Amino acid sequence: MTRVKICGLTRESDLDAAIEAGADMVGFVCGVPIETPRELAPARTAGLVERVPEGVTSVLVTMPETPGAGVELAERVDPDAIQVHDCSPDEVAALADRTDARVLAGVDAASDDLDQYATVADALVLDSTDEQGAGGTGETHDWDRARTVVTDLDVPVLLAGGLTPENVADAVRTVDPFGVDVSSGTERSGGVKDHTAIRQFVDQATASQPVTT
Repeated sequence: MTRVKICGLTRESDLDAAIEAGADMVGFVCGVPIETPRELAPARTAGLVERVPEGVTSVLVTMPETPGAGVELAERVDPDAIQVHDCSPDEVAALADRTDARVLAGVDAASDDLDQYATVADALVLDSTDEQGAGGTGETHDWDRARTVVTDLDVPVLLAGGLTPENVADAVRTVDPFGVDVSSGTERSGGVKDHTAIRQFVDQATASQPVTT
């Protein structure tokens, strides 16, 4: 069954709604050099991570200036996994060597370095990124290419980028990813989740089956 990650959580009530809906992973944005209503202070992030029950993976989503900065932040927040964006394969490898948390590499779907990331990360988050290397753009990308990536790489791939309750079933059928990752597609406003949309997203993602060829 397709795993579901609900990202960009900022409130206890939204976190609880994601967990109740059946999310497998929950993401918290902290330590990013861009302006976003989803960013949390480290102490706030740690408090929400502590609220995540066993069996649900807590994910720190960040853009560290150096692998060392990523390690330091992960030690403060104590997540199950750390998802980094705008990092080279070498930086991802250095981070993975220095933390016990699983390391997810957020990568642009059009990148030519995906095979290199796949050798050093525990999973890839295949996203549409902006000029700063950040995800969460709300834009979809080429799902046919994404399916090729999923087929060719020997690493779990989470599909992100412009997913909503309305299109996630088609995405799962087309790409057959390990998981799907949504942030703005389940929001009422920036950083505030729509609990009905969360439930619909999880239901649609987990009920869908890939198209076999």
